[in-house]
Amino acid sequence: MHNKTEQGIKVNAPKDPQKQRNFFYVACDTVIYGADRGDGLYHDMVFLANGLLAKKAASVGGITDEGMLELLADSEGFFKVVHSIGISIVSEEVDQLTAAFTMSGKSNPFRGNTVMEALISTDGVEHVFELAGYQINEDDNGPGNVLFRFKEIGKTARVSIRFFLNDGFDSPNLGMDPPVAFDSEGYKRMIAKSLMHMGNVKRIQDVVNKAKAGGEVTIAYIGGSITGGAGAKPHTECYAYKSYMAFKEICGPGSRVNYIKAGVGGTPSEFGMIRYEHDVLKDNTVLPDVVVVEFAVNDADDESRGDCYESLVYRILSAPNRPAVILLFAVFENDWNLQDRLACVGYNYDLPMVSVKDAVVDQFKLTREEGNVISKRQFFFDIYHPTNDGHTIMADCITYFIEQAMRRPPEQADIELDKAPAIGRSYVDIMQIDRAHNISLINVEEGSFGGQDKELQMADFDANTFFTPILPDNWMHEPDKGNEPIKIRAKCKAFVLVYKDSGSAEFGRAAVCRRQEIYRPGSS
Repeated sequence: MHNKTEQGIKVNAPKDPQKQRNFFYVACDTVIYGADRGDGLYHDMVFLANGLLAKKAASVGGITDEGMLELLADSEGFFKVVHSIGISIVSEEVDQLTAAFTMSGKSNPFRGNTVMEALISTDGVEHVFELAGYQINEDDNGPGNVLFRFKEIGKTARVSIRFFLNDGFDSPNLGMDPPVAFDSEGYKRMIAKSLMHMGNVKRIQDVVNKAKAGGEVTIAYIGGSITGGAGAKPHTECYAYKSYMAFKEICGPGSRVNYIKAGVGGTPSEFGMIRYEHDVLKDNTVLPDVVVVEFAVNDADDESRGDCYESLVYRILSAPNRPAVILLFAVFENDWNLQDRLACVGYNYDLPMVSVKDAVVDQFKLTREEGNVISKRQFFFDIYHPTNDGHTIMADCITYFIEQAMRRPPEQADIELDKAPAIGRSYVDIMQIDRAHNISLINVEEGSFGGQDKELQMADFDANTFFTPILPDNWMHEPDKGNEPIKIRAKCKAFVLVYKDSGSAEFGRAAVCRRQEIYRPGSS
């Protein structure tokens, strides 16, 4: 079901129905999904905590008043600005959903105090929560999230949320956007802009021709949370799965195409190159034929400034089966990515490069009359991740490249790898080492680090609907075992330590010390 127009929303009005209050949206026809988050409940959230409400008020609601945006960040300011909250839900799969608006808690920002809760029908009638009378709790730390609870797993709905303002506060009262015209000529022109560099297409042509001839091929995706499917509801709406399905269609009926998805939220290519062996190659049991690499919005904190990225790309390209590599450059809501830093890697090896930024950013600035195809609030689920429509555009950008590659005359010469790096290739041969992988390559004295951390980040890999812990075979300090350090002896030219970044006060600090020993041939 597509966007409802503003006229199609029925409002269960506040007590003063004659008064037309200013408002701003934080969600416009946003898809939510009843996923099992591991606690036995089926729910989804529209995240507004930790300053996200102010950012959504600006990006989705069009609020430009900096003073008002600052007030929305804390508890007292929030109740000074906001009079009531309107929530409308549309679904053909469920009749009712429970919606709860919470404050962000100082002790737990994602599970704060519930301000109000109601069972809301999914017929599009807007249910209005009035905020008058709520007493700010000492644990309240600003506005929190809107939680939606489903009775069954796997159901979907579309929600719109708008915040009505108290007297004295103005807003542009932006309405809903018209649906994206995916079949329009303007849409096709937008997608075509994403082809930043065609590059050498021999490898992708060879893979498609192999599949068309009946051969089995594998397409893999590695990246951050966008590759993991963040913002897509359900997971089959993510760009990776959608472009995989389009790739199968290009390869022809009955083609045997396998799918690997290895996106982990909040992680850069520095971590991607380490986990490539395990998450993509499946501990060297799989050789993918096509690999899409997406780290253009995750590598800002990469200490190597692109060396890790090129090391990963070069490692993939150097595999004996000569896989095709597609460099994908996603984009954040603030129009930012790192394609200017990373594109030199693609040009160096003449690789295809697909830029979502090049496709969508310029048209964001236009009105529909001027040529806008999709608005920012239609493209972005939050300030980082795409909506289902955004994921569709990303998939179509990849598909467009493959279609164009197959229209070109057969490429005769392969890419050249025997050349100097564009940035660096210091980590091409790096391997993941933990309790279960390549442990024979190092000598470990655990000391007081004999435990294993079980509270880990989770990710849904490949086509799985369940979540898998990241790096479960770790070493963790056990307080009752004293303070003996863990000692690792390794013969290597580079050593990258992966550690958990926890906000919990229960975690302490660790000092990492290096004692370098010079290895000489013939020595033990």
